[in-house]
Amino acid sequence: MKWKRQEFWKGAVWKVLQITRMHFRWDWLCLGVLIISSVTAEIENEETLDADVEVEDFDKQPQEADVDRDKSSLEVVYQTPKPSGEVYFTETFDGVLAGWVLSKTKKEDTDDNIAKYDGRWEVEELKENTVPGDRGLVLKSVAKHHAISAMLTKAFIFNNKPLIVQYEVNFQEGIDCGGAYIKLLSSSDDLNLEYFFDKTPYTIMFGPDKCGEDYKLHFIFRHKNPKTGEYDEKHAKRPDVDLKKFYLDKKTHLYTLVLKPDDTFEMLIDQSVVSKGSLLEDMVPPVNPPKEIEDPSDKKPDGWDERPKIPDPNAVKPDDWDEDEPSKIEDPDAVKPEGWLDDEPQYVPDPSAKKPKDWDEEMDGEWEAPQIPNPKCETAPGCGHWVRPMKNNPNYKGKWKAPMIDNPNYQGIWSPRKILNPDYFEDLHPFKMTTVNAIGLELWSMTSDIYFDNFIICSEKEVADRWAADGWGLKKLVASANEPGMFSQLVTAAEDHPWLWVLYILTLALPVGLGVLFCWPAKKTDEDIDFKKPDISKPITKGELKPEREELEDDEIELEEEKENEKDEGEGGEDDDDEENEVADGSQEEGDKSNKSGSEDEMKEADEGTGSGDGRLKSVRKRRVRKD
Repeated sequence: MKWKRQEFWKGAVWKVLQITRMHFRWDWLCLGVLIISSVTAEIENEETLDADVEVEDFDKQPQEADVDRDKSSLEVVYQTPKPSGEVYFTETFDGVLAGWVLSKTKKEDTDDNIAKYDGRWEVEELKENTVPGDRGLVLKSVAKHHAISAMLTKAFIFNNKPLIVQYEVNFQEGIDCGGAYIKLLSSSDDLNLEYFFDKTPYTIMFGPDKCGEDYKLHFIFRHKNPKTGEYDEKHAKRPDVDLKKFYLDKKTHLYTLVLKPDDTFEMLIDQSVVSKGSLLEDMVPPVNPPKEIEDPSDKKPDGWDERPKIPDPNAVKPDDWDEDEPSKIEDPDAVKPEGWLDDEPQYVPDPSAKKPKDWDEEMDGEWEAPQIPNPKCETAPGCGHWVRPMKNNPNYKGKWKAPMIDNPNYQGIWSPRKILNPDYFEDLHPFKMTTVNAIGLELWSMTSDIYFDNFIICSEKEVADRWAADGWGLKKLVASANEPGMFSQLVTAAEDHPWLWVLYILTLALPVGLGVLFCWPAKKTDEDIDFKKPDISKPITKGELKPEREELEDDEIELEEEKENEKDEGEGGEDDDDEENEVADGSQEEGDKSNKSGSEDEMKEADEGTGSGDGRLKSVRKRRVRKD
């Protein structure tokens, strides 16, 4: 009965192990899928930064701009974009640079050697991902002021039509510190483009700007105070999108500003919205001032108590409080280490040093060899005068202070009273800005070769989209055709995010490991063979156990008879035993595998239960095989 229970529990444990192994394998499979998904998501995130929100459909672009995507960049046929609707200004820079005026003035409050707007502009093709025939305006000079402007075809009046401003920028050499923003100049009778400079009145400033690690996308408009007539700059809040890639990838990006008559705005990069909001709520400082302000003439009373806690006036310092006790004292239990060299200094003159030949003692003083650590101290616990180490003083309490209690006279934090704001006004439609009639670029940059192209100012989004499809769309197509392979993209992504190397290694190792785990045949150990018994899990009753005992007793009787026969037969009997072993082996090989395993295991356990000797075990096994 005991050995049957043991076999039952062994079988149960074996099944549990098998189930555990399967769960372990599925855990590894799930982990591999998660890691591969992470790498894929990272690559897709890098690839879709160009257009991750509200990507426009270019299916409606003109037939002449349709290009087979399978063709190389050298086979792209470029045609100068043409506006498909009402526009206020367009410029492609593909022809003669007409209508643009270089500034001849100087920047105020600046050193004379850099105050002049003498930065150079050129009309060139892109250095990389070139579209043959497509040219743009390029800022060429470093550390110089640049200013160039042009009049609009017709002035834009902020009334009931949206304003859409769109243009392309490519930082061909990256950007260290500089901007690529544009200004829409306010309409005035005395506007002279030859004297365009940083203080020329503008209505809107829009575009990228970067210095150091500060990446910005400006949208600033100048709002006129209806009470005073003065203009204040209102800045849009910073976009939540990471703009770094657009400044460093050396690709052409499309910048779009949309202002709507309902006093809302959108900023887009590559036709993806990166920021949007309300002119009334999302500008800094707000367009409308607060209705109430703090009274500048109100002052805090002299007796006003703002202290929520005060020292307890009734507290008394304890008699045993000693403020003179030091925080650190010498450790009286410390013992000087054995071998300490009291007479040896920690530093000695360098014996290998020699006085320089040009050393003049009258001018330089007496020459002394430089000090080096004493080599004798390297093998000793220490050198020089030994001092006991310091330890915390258990009697130290520091300066006594009375405990803090609630201030019964606490009156709260004082603040001046509110009064009506004398400068308050309410402009419910800040969209109605000052009319614009010119566009200009007034820039300073520490990096050259900033590329501008395909300016358009219009009121219809469809017009701006078709214009972008004919210009920026082709540049994007060529850049995509010239993109490096997947391996290069993975390496580039890992350079920006080094932790990706770990994911790459795991991604390559996991398929191999999973393949070995699932497909490689596992070696069967003796322990597994012992566990794998089909009938072990069946419960054993007393009725089944009784015949087993009777059968075992019969085997013992037969064993005694066989022993007597073996004495008579002598050596011949030993030969018969060998033949019986061979017959038993043959019958076992021809029998069923499960019967074979079961009979062997039963005999083995039966032998253990009877506790017989080696000879007796062999005889019982032979008789049981014959019966089977």
